Amino acid sequence: MQLPLSLINSLTDIEGFNEDAFVDVHQSGRQITSLRRNPHKIRKDSLDSHFKDVLDQPVTWSQYGHYLSQRPSFTFDPLFHAGCYYVQEASSMFLEQALKQTVDLSKPLKVLDLCAAPGGKSTHLQSLISNDSLLVSNEVIRQRVNILKDNIIKWGSSNVVVTSNDAKDFSKLKGYFDVIVVDAPCSGSGLFRKDGNAINEWSENNVMLCNQRQQRILADVMPALKEDGVLIYSTCSYSKDENEDITNWLANEFQIANLKLEIKPDWNITEVKTFSNHYGYRFWPHLTKGEGFF
Repeated sequence: MQLPLSLINSLTDIEGFNEDAFVDVHQSGRQITSLRRNPHKIRKDSLDSHFKDVLDQPVTWSQYGHYLSQRPSFTFDPLFHAGCYYVQEASSMFLEQALKQTVDLSKPLKVLDLCAAPGGKSTHLQSLISNDSLLVSNEVIRQRVNILKDNIIKWGSSNVVVTSNDAKDFSKLKGYFDVIVVDAPCSGSGLFRKDGNAINEWSENNVMLCNQRQQRILADVMPALKEDGVLIYSTCSYSKDENEDITNWLANEFQIANLKLEIKPDWNITEVKTFSNHYGYRFWPHLTKGEGFF
C-alpha cells in the first residue's frame, strides 16, 4: 500500500503522528473487526456465548462494543439480520462518550443525525437516548436511504424518523434540536487500511472540496441547533483541513463553546488543541485499536 506523500507531509506536525508507525500499520495488512450489541434485543452474555470462538476484548469507550479476533460470515448469521448487533468500526463508537459527557441522557431529547447512512451512528444513538426522545435519522443521498431505513427497522426502536433532506431544509426548524450529529462526508483517508481503493480516490484537491462541503453543511444546519444545544462533528479523515481547521472555522463563524472530553490513558486517543483553543480527539491506528477518526 503506497500512501500519498502529500498526506504524510501534511500530518507531520500533528500531535500523536509517527510516520514510521503510521506507514507500518497501513502496510501490515492487519484488519480489525468490531461490533456493537443492541441492548434492546440481546443480553451481553447471550452475544458473548454466540461469538465465544472469536470473542476478543471489549471496546473500552463503548459499553456495547466488542472486538472479534477474526471476521465471521455475518451474512449467514440470523442474529445479524435480526438486528441483535451492528458491525461497526470501533473508533466510531466514541460517539457514545461525546454524547454521555455533554448531554443528560435521562431527559427527553430531540436528536438529528444529519449524514446518517448506512446507520451506524443512528443505531448507536437509539441505544443511548431515552424512549421518550426523538431521533431524526437523515441521509441526503436517496440511493443510500433504503439501507439506512432497513438498518433502523432492524434495530427496532419506534422513536425514530428517517428522512432524506438537504442540510439547509433543517434550518427552518429554528432551535429545534438538542443534539446534532454531523459525521461529515470526507476524503476517507482514515479508512485506507480497510479500503485500499480509497487511496486512488484521494487527492489534496478532494480534501479541499470536502472542507468546503463540510462548511456548507454545518452553516446550513446550525440554525436548527437550540441555544445550549450540542453539536458533535466527526470525520474518518486524517487531514487537518477537514478536522482542526473546521473546528477553528466553527469557533470563528459561530458563537460556540468547546466541550472538553475526559479520555482515559489506556484508550490511547490523542487529544489535540487548535489555535482557537478548541479540543479535538484523534484516533491514530498505530496508537488506538481502530481506524483513523476525528
